[in-house]
Amino acid sequence: MSADLTWLLIKNNNSFLVKRSGVQFSSEAGNLLNKNSFKYSGIANKKTVDISAAASGRGVVVATPKTKVTLTKGIRKSARSVAGLTRAGYRADLRKAALARVAAVLASQKPVKAAPKKAGKGIRATKA
Repeated sequence: MSADLTWLLIKNNNSFLVKRSGVQFSSEAGNLLNKNSFKYSGIANKKTVDISAAASGRGVVVATPKTKVTLTKGIRKSARSVAGLTRAGYRADLRKAALARVAAVLASQKPVKAAPKKAGKGIRATKA
């Protein structure tokens, strides 16, 4: 079945569709921006790039229909790998969305630093 026909069948009714406040989102795998549109659809398109957090809690999993790779070397090397994958003729139109998704997933895995405590106001002794 062609991608256009698949999109016409699933665009208004599918199990991944989330409708809120007049806006439609999609929670399907392979949809980088979670928008309900043909360009980002992981169901209608044959070539998809799915980026998700690794099960171990460290790194990202980059999956295409043929391969699945876990990247754990850090944000720069992971971004370079994903950019290379998308530039090499495999959905170059999704490069910015894929890089944004990698950055967001890796940023969410960083430990939260505690804010430094402020010095409390002491009691001043006054002369009587």
